[in-house]
Amino acid sequence: MNLFTLIISLFYIVSSAFCANSELDKFERYQSLSRSTPIDLDDSLYEDLTSKPRNYHVAVLLTASEARYGCILCREFQPEWEIIARSWNKGPKPDGLRMLFTTLDFSNGKATFQKLMLQTAPVLLLFPPTIGPFAKVDDAPARFDFSGPISADQLYVWINRYLPEGPKPPLARPINYMRLVSAVTILMGVITLFTVMSPYVLPVIRNRNLWAAFSLIAILLFTSGHMFNHIRKVPYVTGDGKGGISYFAGGFSNQFGMETQIIAAIYAILSFSTIALAMKVPRVPDYKAQQVAVLIWVGVLFGMYSFLLSAFRAKNGGYPFFLPPF
Repeated sequence: MNLFTLIISLFYIVSSAFCANSELDKFERYQSLSRSTPIDLDDSLYEDLTSKPRNYHVAVLLTASEARYGCILCREFQPEWEIIARSWNKGPKPDGLRMLFTTLDFSNGKATFQKLMLQTAPVLLLFPPTIGPFAKVDDAPARFDFSGPISADQLYVWINRYLPEGPKPPLARPINYMRLVSAVTILMGVITLFTVMSPYVLPVIRNRNLWAAFSLIAILLFTSGHMFNHIRKVPYVTGDGKGGISYFAGGFSNQFGMETQIIAAIYAILSFSTIALAMKVPRVPDYKAQQVAVLIWVGVLFGMYSFLLSAFRAKNGGYPFFLPPF
């Protein structure tokens, strides 16, 4: 009886070792078919690769990339799928973690598509190992259905969720030499254009009056409430309830788009009047003409400031200050 038990045990050990070696050989055999791109399958290869026992993970992309099937998403995702397979096969992997990336096209796997009752493509199936250190009790494949365009980065994150813990090969996209050449060409063209145009452009860029004008315009826009209008999405004008148009909103915390432009114009006229009185009028050579210019600009300054105070009183009746004539 002891001899019979010993023979059965030896037979079981030899059988287990043979099965393990057979599975290891199957993984190496399929891995040798392609060291970088996904492995192309047909119905028989799919059945053999996904059959039990498995000591490896296998990801199968069921697709229909031929133009006659009209699957634009399948054709668009194929380069992304190749990036995932290439990154995994060429990158460093944890010891004992085996994985194969494969593709089953509808033209080569119609029986498999019918067996899985697939009506759309692409679909990704991720099979876990059934034996070995990473084996799972539930060996049903995880399924990813494509609801729209997806990148290799997004799908790679999904795949890693179903793999054992530990470092994984980083996703590495190939260098786009055409984009690199285009960028270098455009850069050289910009440098050449700048070199040719610099004698004409630099004096304009360095013009102090131009920068002063831009600065004044920006100051007038922002001090008059331009950003407030964009943030609050205020109306341009509104009705006054009497068949007319109201240009000024009541209250100091409200305003209209047209009101902002009116206030900016008032500020601009006040600013230019002050600049004219300080810089332009003193340069007038004729004494009488200078006096007339002073009176004109002072009148403009006084009138516009009176109008500004009246606008404040229109917004809030309790505002205490005013100047004639407004």
